[in-house]
Amino acid sequence: MPAYTPEECDLLIAQAVKAKDLEAAVALYEPTAVFVLGTGESVSGHAAIREALVPFMSLETFYFTTETKAFLNAEQDIALVRGTWAATAKGPDGQVIGMSGKNVEVVRRQPDGTWLYMIDHPQGADY
Repeated sequence: MPAYTPEECDLLIAQAVKAKDLEAAVALYEPTAVFVLGTGESVSGHAAIREALVPFMSLETFYFTTETKAFLNAEQDIALVRGTWAATAKGPDGQVIGMSGKNVEVVRRQPDGTWLYMIDHPQGADY
């Protein structure tokens, strides 16, 4: 399902993670998009982003804890999106661990009117 507003990119990525649908998640990115890893390094392109998203598919829960907000440029074709999220996962010992972050992304309106990630930094607003 495509995003028809900048904020829907975050809502749809959350749905894809919850559904463990890696391909639906990757489809929300432009072919040359950049994804920032937890280490601060970044990867680019669908193949690398697919690999970076694999760990998210093992999360027990994933949700946004505040309403996602978008700030659009004057031409209304690029937006900065911010929000906060929380997730739980099972650690190596089987215990449930919690994690959270303040995300920041740049999304762009596509020629068909849908929106895709250009840059996704799940913890970009934490710094």
